Amino acid sequence: MENTGLKVLVHASAFFAPFLVPFILYLVVDDHEIKRLSIQALLFQVMMGFAITVSVILSIVLIGIPMLIAFGLVTIIVPVLGIIKALNGETYNYPIVGRFF
Repeated sequence: MENTGLKVLVHASAFFAPFLVPFILYLVVDDHEIKRLSIQALLFQVMMGFAITVSVILSIVLIGIPMLIAFGLVTIIVPVLGIIKALNGETYNYPIVGRFF
C-alpha cells in the first residue's frame, strides 16, 4: 500500500481540480505507478469533458439529455471507484484510457 495517499488524491482531484492535480503529480512524483495513474486520470477527465460538451450541444435538440445524464454519472462514479480501490490497495485502471497506459 505504498503511495496510497497520492493515489487517493489523484482520484479525488476529479471533484476539485481535475486537470491541475494529476498534471502536477505527474511532474513532481517519481513513482511509475503514480505517473501512470495521473496520465489516466487526466485523459479520462479530458474525454469526459469532451463527451459532456457534445452532450450539451446535442441537448438543444433533446437528443443529448440522456447522454448528458449518463456521462455526468460516469464522471462521478469512476473516481469514487478509484478511491475505493486505492484505499484497499488494489490497482485501478480508468475505463477506456486505462488500456492504453
